[in-house]
Amino acid sequence: MVKRVAIVGIGTTGFRPVTPDVSYRELIFEAARKAYTDAGIEPSEIDGFITTAEDFMEGYSIADEYCPDQIGSVLKPTQTIPGDFLQGLATGYMMIMTGAFKTVAVEAHSKVSNVKNVGELMGFAQDPVYNRPLRETPHAIAGLEMTRYLFETQTTPEHCASVVVKNKWNALRNPYAAFGADITEIDVLSSEPVALPLQRLDIAPHADGAVVVVLAAEETAHALCDIPIWIEGLGWCTDTPTLEMRDWGQAGYARLSAEMAYRMAGIANPPGMIDFAEICDEYSYKELQHMEALKLCKPGEAAAMLESGATSYQGELPVNISGGALGVGHLFEASGAHKILELVEQLRGEAGARQIPDVNIGLAQVWRGVPTATGAVAILSNM
Repeated sequence: MVKRVAIVGIGTTGFRPVTPDVSYRELIFEAARKAYTDAGIEPSEIDGFITTAEDFMEGYSIADEYCPDQIGSVLKPTQTIPGDFLQGLATGYMMIMTGAFKTVAVEAHSKVSNVKNVGELMGFAQDPVYNRPLRETPHAIAGLEMTRYLFETQTTPEHCASVVVKNKWNALRNPYAAFGADITEIDVLSSEPVALPLQRLDIAPHADGAVVVVLAAEETAHALCDIPIWIEGLGWCTDTPTLEMRDWGQAGYARLSAEMAYRMAGIANPPGMIDFAEICDEYSYKELQHMEALKLCKPGEAAAMLESGATSYQGELPVNISGGALGVGHLFEASGAHKILELVEQLRGEAGARQIPDVNIGLAQVWRGVPTATGAVAILSNM
């Protein structure tokens, strides 16, 4: 009986604002080749394959039909998870726990630079009767939610600007990141208004890239690598999709996903047991809102933690040391993939200039974006 599942290999292309020199298939192939080399395994030795892609974003249906060649899954079980990479990771975990698969590869990619009308594409996810006919930018919904969150917690736009400054600075030490920068809060607050109080720099810019991981059952993991990174907890949740019925000040999907993952991992006191976290900051205020939903601090205290330096590289609970989406880039379905990449490198001690000392347990959290209330959480360890 399988008791544990580990990440035994990981590969990435890194992330760039545009990739006119390669196709999405070439991006996936590069990441897959690196992951299989890292795991010391051939594609023929992998039992199952998962691609996390949204057909609507890809521009055609049954997107997994376009993946077998570049990930080595021809004539092998291959499936699409139309969600975030963390949801694909959970599916791979469950496949291995059945005992029918010893190894599974999970792929996610972003080639959003190919999409000419990203705003319209995001807007199409809104309710077709009540919301979409208003023809508002999706960022308007985030602006409304940000307003409510700031009101309920007494957080300020200056706190949100500090999140941007922190994460873009962290990204300068991440060779994979596309949008590292040395900026100030004034730069953020004076950038162009988009949907007040959201400014342009409060919003994570899009990026291209791919990540592939190889999962293995416990016995196989020990045979393949010296430092397996164990999946200790997983959780996912979809709250109401209806804008008119949700709690605008809180991220209920993140709280419920985290509670599920904490139960699985046996974590009763997240701030005392989680060493670092990579959480969704697609919008600057989301990092603070998600910290509270994940119970990394009490409601309304995320801004104070930020101000104290607790979430910085040298703080007691580093958050988004990779640079987050604000520094790495917003990757749509691959958003969770770059967070898992950071967790794996940190837990292996391979993060280079951004390495956090003495870390054993990391948390990754994602949100599917406007207008959804869908999220997922993964907890990894090196013990």
